[in-house]
Amino acid sequence: MTRGILMAAGMVAALLATSCASAGKKQLAVAFSQANNAEPYRAAQNALMAKLFSQDADVKLAISDAQQDNSKQVAQVETFIRQKPDLLIVAPNERAALTAVMGQAMEAHIPVICLERDILQPNYTSYVHSDNVAIGRQAGKFIVDHLTKKYGKPRGQIVAMRGLLGVEGEINRDRGAKEILDQYPEIKIIADPVADWIQAKAKDRMTEVLRSQPKIDVVYGHNDPMAIGAYLAAKELNREKEMIFVGVDGLGGPAGGIKKVMDGILAATFVYPLCVDKAVEIGNRILHEPGFKPDKDYTIDSIMVTPENAAKMYEKFTVGN
Repeated sequence: MTRGILMAAGMVAALLATSCASAGKKQLAVAFSQANNAEPYRAAQNALMAKLFSQDADVKLAISDAQQDNSKQVAQVETFIRQKPDLLIVAPNERAALTAVMGQAMEAHIPVICLERDILQPNYTSYVHSDNVAIGRQAGKFIVDHLTKKYGKPRGQIVAMRGLLGVEGEINRDRGAKEILDQYPEIKIIADPVADWIQAKAKDRMTEVLRSQPKIDVVYGHNDPMAIGAYLAAKELNREKEMIFVGVDGLGGPAGGIKKVMDGILAATFVYPLCVDKAVEIGNRILHEPGFKPDKDYTIDSIMVTPENAAKMYEKFTVGN
């Protein structure tokens, strides 16, 4: 285990019980409530946060895994609140479910960073995120350009593979794409199955769609694992060459979406920044600079990744480079 990184909420108590280092310097406890460690995007968030906080010997990090379960995440945050860490970071599983408990953390005077998924009320010190509507628009424009080149005009049939319903990313990646696609009446979304961000579920849902739809031009996955799952389903039925697959997340590493663009599996992906760099930067200032007041909102830009720039983006976004 990386030195200084403790996994699971219950270990924050141990951190706080030993809050003075051997040199007499206060040990600072940071708690991170993660929505679901099983998603590659979130595993990458955890790894980068662990790496960055481990560079400060005075900071100890505990990460809890809600396993995509709202009640479990609420209970984990309640545990963190009782243990009074110096900083709480939350990546909400769903926006409504986490709103009240994050408000309780604020009432307990614990600084709270909301990480890349919003909640219904601004119950946080600062919110670090990207613009999912803008990402959806970029994906929509890419799809329109592809279909125009394919047919000489913007027309075609799309499958939209949706993430967990009610989550900000799902709502706005869908909304942004539709703002563009709805301008072209000959472009039709013929199916929009829900796969909850999970590759295996997307493969199953896409298999069902393929059996009912003889003509598909584009699959737009709200994240890369779902786009990849759709590709695997199409490949099993020898139909993968009939359509292109577009994702969102743009992770580096050998299993990430950028590598899948390099391998020709995805036609494009759109980087949804981990947002961890900025969150740790703000968090360290909260921990070490008395009186520091961060902005309420920080928006991190996205980048489109295609075969033309994929190798460069792979180098940039692979954690550990």
